[in-house]
Amino acid sequence: MTTSDAADTGSPAPDGAAADGPGPDGADPLADQQLSSRFHSFFRDPRWALAMVRATVLEAAHPAIGAALVENSTFVAHPWRRLRNTFQSMQRMIGTDPEVRDREAARLNRMHARLRGTDAKNRPYDAMDPGARAWVVATLFESSVTMFRLSGQPLEQDFVEELYDEFKAMLVTMGDEPGQLPDTLPEFWQYFDRVVATELENTEAMRIILYRLFEHLPAPPLLSALPTVWAAARAAAAPIVGAIAVASLPEPFRRRAGLPEIPGAQTLMQSAYLSIGLVRFLPASWTDPENIIDFLSLTPGSDNPQARTLAAVQSQIERAGALIRLLLPLQERHEPETRTATASPAAAAHRRETEDFFRQVLDQTGNGTLDWPDLAAMARELASRLDLDEPEEARLYQAFADWWQELQRALDTDGDGSVSAEEYAAGAPGLAGPALIRVAEVLFDVTDRDGNGRIDPDEYRALFRAAFHRDTTGVDGVAYTRSSFVKEFVAFMAGRRRTTPFDPLLAEA
Repeated sequence: MTTSDAADTGSPAPDGAAADGPGPDGADPLADQQLSSRFHSFFRDPRWALAMVRATVLEAAHPAIGAALVENSTFVAHPWRRLRNTFQSMQRMIGTDPEVRDREAARLNRMHARLRGTDAKNRPYDAMDPGARAWVVATLFESSVTMFRLSGQPLEQDFVEELYDEFKAMLVTMGDEPGQLPDTLPEFWQYFDRVVATELENTEAMRIILYRLFEHLPAPPLLSALPTVWAAARAAAAPIVGAIAVASLPEPFRRRAGLPEIPGAQTLMQSAYLSIGLVRFLPASWTDPENIIDFLSLTPGSDNPQARTLAAVQSQIERAGALIRLLLPLQERHEPETRTATASPAAAAHRRETEDFFRQVLDQTGNGTLDWPDLAAMARELASRLDLDEPEEARLYQAFADWWQELQRALDTDGDGSVSAEEYAAGAPGLAGPALIRVAEVLFDVTDRDGNGRIDPDEYRALFRAAFHRDTTGVDGVAYTRSSFVKEFVAFMAGRRRTTPFDPLLAEA
């Protein structure tokens, strides 16, 4: 039974049946409501953070899913943005509004339909593959059960079976044919063990998540002003998180994949689940994932009331840092005596800016080159923020595809199908061609939802998640005009101007 089945229709109970008892088909509405409530509570349990890491590792170990992640995902370069988008999507998929669920399922299907190719072993992958999609749901269900088991809170067998039905219903919502997952729970455990034993591999995506992602995790916007503190905390926490994730994986897979056995890791893992489980006794507002994600995403200038406090704190930190640098005796810094003709200070500064723009904005997937998946990731992020319908989304993707063709012709000098940082730096002055201008025009059109020819404050906020800035207003100072929007977007994407709202939109981690 799906969550929508538990909704109260307001109809009176049939004759001879109590309103809170079983209906004529034997279903108990109260039990359904309790199941729905517990099902939704999983995704707000603080232990779900560990369970999600575990589920993601198991997903990435599937060859098709791992290849799609490496080739198309932004989880390496923009992990915090990916986390926020994944959480929002999950909330829509498990919500009680069937219209919202169906709309999100259609959006995810359109996104997955664009993710196909071949992996490093020349094996084809397709994100719409029913088996791969079923494995994603399977890892979420199994990790939910494991979350409670490792916390010393095993679930009742009846509830586990009902929970399994809820997860299977997610595949139905996505439009997949029934039967992609086994019908019964005993059959599911056999299926899960078989996939773990015969299909999972030590993929590149899995290794990135376990050994690279946490070690190089960029600071969330909230802590961007404290890079040293963040780096120190990350250096201490990354090995622990990785060890916990490895220890929680099924032992047969750990052995077959050659994952290290760290002494004490099992005890550390169980202690982590138990300790984090205690957090659930704190006030709900303190541990609500949405509140935590919103707090970590705070940046000065956003429309969140806490942003002003954040801006004031960051200003004080910057002043304190400047005072410390002024008071403490520092070693004298000498510029090199000799320079090559091409390494003037201005040229070096320009090259650094160009490399930063390439890495932070253009290389969305973090693989070191500019490819179509990078521009597709930009289109995906913009379409997701604006919650576009299929026709508008298709227009935006097509505009980015045309721009990619223009970039290849202008910048791919060695003809390898991608653009390197060096090729970009050499050809950046000619980046703003007609196709890029078309991208800006289409983005303006889909952002201007009421079609009045300007981006009003609410439309601006939907795109940028920030307050409407009066310094970017157009005619009459009441809106963001088409000409000013296009001009600013093109200047940003051509790497000529970084102090725009588009910087946090496409460069934020």
